Amino acid sequence: MTLDANYLRGTMAAVLSILQHTSCPESVTFHFLVRRVIYLDSDIIVVDDIRHLCTGVMVMDVEKWRSGAYTNMVEDWMAVQKQKRIYHLGSLPPFLLVLAGNIKAVDHRWNQHGLGGDNIEGKCRSLHPGPISLLHWSGKGKPWLRLDSRKPCAVDYLWAPYDLYRSSLPTLEE
Repeated sequence: MTLDANYLRGTMAAVLSILQHTSCPESVTFHFLVRRVIYLDSDIIVVDDIRHLCTGVMVMDVEKWRSGAYTNMVEDWMAVQKQKRIYHLGSLPPFLLVLAGNIKAVDHRWNQHGLGGDNIEGKCRSLHPGPISLLHWSGKGKPWLRLDSRKPCAVDYLWAPYDLYRSSLPTLEE
């Protein structure tokens, strides 16, 4: 997962959701580097066993990644973005630019994306039909911000049970 201080809360909820919905959480370990890497945005909630994820939101073969010098290419695109904004879709575009056609589609159940609404107004969206394994708040609206502002979308309540930060805050009743 990529994150900065703004996404720490979302990342904590994503990790908790993975552990709670994995049939054997003891078998799930979070590493900075492994043989194979599953890239997950920090604005997701996993509601299925992560071990079933075989193509993922993004799965990388670390050996191929290193031998292909992909890190340098991603960093080059990030430098271009820093100088002149060329995309508005979060952290995924540099990967897509570098990997070009070397990607495979993901079963829709593993990326119920767009729950953050559209990128202009952040309007609420509903779930896509069919089975769901991963909820993804891609788009402008993040569930923790909408819940805090007391202007949540219906799907944001699916994220709320994984919010470790919120549950540690004192409430007005306390």
